[in-house]
Amino acid sequence: MIKEKLLLLAELSKIKITFAVALTTIAGYLLAKGSFDTGLILPTVGIFILACGSSALNHVQDSDRDRLMKRTSDRPIPSGRISRSGALIVAIILSVIGSSLIYLGSDFVGFQLGLLALIWYNGIYTPMKRKTAFAVIPGSVIGAIPPIVGWVAGGGELFSSQTLILAFFFFIWQVPHFWLLMLKYGDEYVKAGYPSITQLYDEKQIRYITFIWIFATAVSALMIPFFGVIHSSVITLLVLVAVFWLVLVFSGILSSKKIFNPFFYFMRINYFVLVMIIALSVDSFIK
Repeated sequence: MIKEKLLLLAELSKIKITFAVALTTIAGYLLAKGSFDTGLILPTVGIFILACGSSALNHVQDSDRDRLMKRTSDRPIPSGRISRSGALIVAIILSVIGSSLIYLGSDFVGFQLGLLALIWYNGIYTPMKRKTAFAVIPGSVIGAIPPIVGWVAGGGELFSSQTLILAFFFFIWQVPHFWLLMLKYGDEYVKAGYPSITQLYDEKQIRYITFIWIFATAVSALMIPFFGVIHSSVITLLVLVAVFWLVLVFSGILSSKKIFNPFFYFMRINYFVLVMIIALSVDSFIK
């Protein structure tokens, strides 16, 4: 019984996504602090729990459409494993706990940033994606906030060139990431009443637009060492290699002779960002 409830909570929390969010917070903290200490714990756990609460609230908001898509029809609310009101209570509790931990672990600025992420995801992006296929662009702002919470908690300045570049990278990569996921499930999104880019562009156009966003991601990654966010020559070399690999892999989508498999490329950009998060996190420990 307890195991089932924990699994339900993990599913409501979209645990894989929220864990990745926590990793970006760690990266931001270590970049600003330059060392690993206990001050990392509260803001990271706080962001993780707040993200879990935001995800649970998203389940409530999307439950009517989730029932219509094969990919999401077995989620907690559509499957009847929890009511909308029950999920809402979970979302509120997690959000309050997460916000409180962020406040205790950073300061009022970190607290404000955490609430901004919650409001932006659930109050702006979620309603907007029902109206436009381009909601992923403003929605990607959400990905830029957790590393900045970590940065601020680690003593970094909120308004600095390093903050801007760090936020820009974690913003820009989210666009092709969400776009590729939408492409994989485009037909399901359309059936559920969501607008999809597959309704606006043909496959050739989508290939080229996706590559443009990937190239922008690569450029934003190169700006990280250029603006002094990282200092290790080893990590800088790793970033250069990762960027070269990313562009090389995605250049394949420009060829009409190759079958366009969105999920293949979706996973590749995930691999790239994971390498970037690790690189950013260990930069201070490599001389």
